[in-house]
Amino acid sequence: MGSKDISIDFDTRRDIRLDILNQERQEFAAEEGHHSASPSSPPSARPQTRPFTAIDGSDWLKSRFMREGKRQIGVLESLKAIATSSWLNLFYIFIPISWAFHFTNHQNAEEPEEVWPFTVTFTTSLIALVPLERSLEYGGDQISLYCGKEIGDLIIVTLNNAVEATLAIILLVKCELRLLQATIIGVVLLHLLFVPGIAFIIGGAKLIYQSLNPHSAQLNHILLLMGVLTLLLPTALFTTLQDSNAVGTASTNSTTDSIRETVLMISHGSAVILLVVQVESKYTYSRVFLYNPPGDGNAFRPLPDAPTAFLEEERALLHEEPEVNQWVCIVFLLVTIAIMAPTAEWLVDGVEIVRSSSEIQEEWFGLILLPLSSFAADAILALGYFIRTTVQYVLGWKRPPTRVAKARSIDVAIQFNLFWLPFIILLGWWSNRPMTLLFDTFEVSILIGACFLVNFVTADAKTNWAEGATMVSFYIMIALTAWFYTGDERITAILSSGQCSE
Repeated sequence: MGSKDISIDFDTRRDIRLDILNQERQEFAAEEGHHSASPSSPPSARPQTRPFTAIDGSDWLKSRFMREGKRQIGVLESLKAIATSSWLNLFYIFIPISWAFHFTNHQNAEEPEEVWPFTVTFTTSLIALVPLERSLEYGGDQISLYCGKEIGDLIIVTLNNAVEATLAIILLVKCELRLLQATIIGVVLLHLLFVPGIAFIIGGAKLIYQSLNPHSAQLNHILLLMGVLTLLLPTALFTTLQDSNAVGTASTNSTTDSIRETVLMISHGSAVILLVVQVESKYTYSRVFLYNPPGDGNAFRPLPDAPTAFLEEERALLHEEPEVNQWVCIVFLLVTIAIMAPTAEWLVDGVEIVRSSSEIQEEWFGLILLPLSSFAADAILALGYFIRTTVQYVLGWKRPPTRVAKARSIDVAIQFNLFWLPFIILLGWWSNRPMTLLFDTFEVSILIGACFLVNFVTADAKTNWAEGATMVSFYIMIALTAWFYTGDERITAILSSGQCSE
């Protein structure tokens, strides 16, 4: 029985892959004009054929993106599809309301809460982010129909970092560097442990296991470990320099200035290297190996040994018709991000009032509360989806379980660590703000622990609800420990210079 199941799975995988390749070859042949030549035509009149190799992958991707030989989606049709894509679009009305509340309070600087309390501004901004997050998700799904699953996932991951990246830049401009560092670690931990852990619990409730893409998982192990170990180097150096200077005669100020200059030089150089690694890995290595591996007919296509669930998903993307024009979709995504950035800033302003009026430690505020606030809109969408599926299950409308694990948030964490963190470091260098890769030892330690836990969970490219529960449990333990941690004053002193000097 076991061998029969294996042969069926192999046959299914082969048939799906052949179906994908046959459709691609037909589209490519139509583009080249092979269908217009009859067999009786002289050889000189027939179009010259060429083998369908991996070199043609970029041409096929261009043909797929431009929808050559297929019906083009109109602008008005696209706008109508966007407007009716979700009932959550009704909440767009809260965007101008939240902006009006913010600017009304901003004009009344002496008594900003006299008109609208900050809790009201925070609530309206949070509600306004819900349809914007849904729009990013819808736009990302639509662009995947033009680019394929792998490149589409990369675009969606980049879009999902929009709120957190905006939050980080705002904190950098405000010189809240210590809070910024804690928030960066908190964002990575949230998307490494809590978000995928919840997804694994829900997705694995009806299945023995769910599948991950083994090729992406292997690459993610290396990238995640690389990003985390980069934070370990400045921490180890700082500890060594502190120990060697403890028995010296130099003053505290001169020692701090010397260490700061050393750490800044290391941080700037490491940031450049991290950006190169991110670009090489996601746009070169993964494009050459994952998207364009050696062999014929492999470019921008699922690899032969990819799980059947991924092949089925890629086949669905090939056959499904998009609702939005590709150019309209790109403009729609850019406009959504442009509106989301200031709305997220109004949300952060409201959260900071909560911090200043309470006894919450800055470390816990940055590690736990601020990342959860930035993710609140996504959480509301996920909660709504969970309630809907639960009601459908109770009423007997049982959908087949999803065999592909939802682990896109791990890619979000890796991109934030390898791209946005070094980008913020270099932005601080340009603006004379001493943002460094020297993080608190406690933060680096818990991040290393999270890295190893995630790598062990995803090592076999399979997940289940028990592994998801382990990830969520570790995140809760981190939150409990961080509540009692007050931070390292030495790191705060290192970050106080330039535009951020007191």
